[in-house]
Amino acid sequence: MTTSESVPPAARPQVGDDLDLRIESLAFGGNGVARVPAGERSYVVFVRDAVPGDLVRARVTKRKRDYAEARTVEVLEAGPDRIAPVAPHPGAPWQILPYERQLEIKHAQVEDALRRLGHLDGFELEPIIPAAAQWRYRNKLEYSFGQGSEGELICGFHAPGSWSRIESLDDCLLASERGNELRTRALDALRAQRLRPYDRREQTGFLRNLVVREGTRTGQSQIRLVTSPGPFDTDAFIAALEDVDSIIWTQAPGVAETTSGGRDELLYGRPTIEEEVCGMRFSLSSEAFFQTNTVMAEALYGVVGEYAALQGWERIYDLCCGIGTIGLSLAPRAAEVTGVEIVPEAVEDARRNARSNELANARFIDGDVRVVLKELAERGERPDVVVVDPPRAGLSRKVVGRIAEASPKRIVYVSCNPTTFAPNAAQLGEAGYRVVKVRAVDQFPQTPHIECVALLERA
Repeated sequence: MTTSESVPPAARPQVGDDLDLRIESLAFGGNGVARVPAGERSYVVFVRDAVPGDLVRARVTKRKRDYAEARTVEVLEAGPDRIAPVAPHPGAPWQILPYERQLEIKHAQVEDALRRLGHLDGFELEPIIPAAAQWRYRNKLEYSFGQGSEGELICGFHAPGSWSRIESLDDCLLASERGNELRTRALDALRAQRLRPYDRREQTGFLRNLVVREGTRTGQSQIRLVTSPGPFDTDAFIAALEDVDSIIWTQAPGVAETTSGGRDELLYGRPTIEEEVCGMRFSLSSEAFFQTNTVMAEALYGVVGEYAALQGWERIYDLCCGIGTIGLSLAPRAAEVTGVEIVPEAVEDARRNARSNELANARFIDGDVRVVLKELAERGERPDVVVVDPPRAGLSRKVVGRIAEASPKRIVYVSCNPTTFAPNAAQLGEAGYRVVKVRAVDQFPQTPHIECVALLERA
């Protein structure tokens, strides 16, 4: 065994080595950061399940030229921030930190990303908005099927760092009590049929995923079962879950375990459920993107509305609009909203949501943001405000360029990943925009995920 004080100068740890490490800080993504001497510079080790101040024994799982990854085997000395976890849950790695400390770290990581990665200054970092509930806040959870120690069918989450091992849960503390009940009933019904979980390594078995989705405000619920192609007793499955509003069966071919793609069949009820946010009702199809924390989504959209500072005459572009939630929440205070989304099914949902909420000043366009922005500019259309909510990878430089060419007065950027927002903000800075203020909204307590909203204006 080696300690962080005794690693030979030019040596780097190898996969399988056990290291005794003092954790200095937390990296983006939630892993602890430790360092070992290696020549003239230290060698970074990212450690899972460790928090600042901990002295841990960690086993190296991956080795790269500039860093290694490891998992905690034993906590030798707990840091001052560490608390006992509420329950074993692979989806809640930060439950070993007090909630106030979680908020402090997320706030600091947003600032660090902007200053260190974006090389930005002069902006106001507003206080983070805490979550309304620290547990049982998710309206959607995707579970995977696996095999227990005695060969029984289980339904839970992938073990950290593993694509094949599933950890079973008696009670998922991120789900509502109703959501847990539905998961248990679905599992019992499938066990009764003696169906086997899908094994990605062997490419055998049938059951892949179970998706439980709820309308927090409406009380509606949807079960989506993802399997390999093949038959099972759908009538028995429906009978066990007949009080839900929607049951969908997806048969997914191929090796990848996924909840997107495949052939959908509506087994029971209707294909969508509804949720309420910002006084509006939204229809959600099974694969539609919708913020998984309904209450905090409303807080997030509130910050967007505040930063947009609408007076009623503005034209808004809502880019990467999904099913239209942000744009439609702004529509009553704007002259016109144009949503752009590359997923055709989401655009249909957005149009349906505009009609059901009687918003005639919102239109939605199916297409790539870069191409659509060019076409709109060629027709002489210009936005006053651009709102953009990109995926975790952020915006490509070409899309950033198109937004700058559209020359909006204000840009409101909603980010689920500060490390990709920061470079985008720097690129917009090169195009003449400055970051005025930023505010994080904690949608995912007990996890390292960070959501934030930024206001950029023409310099």
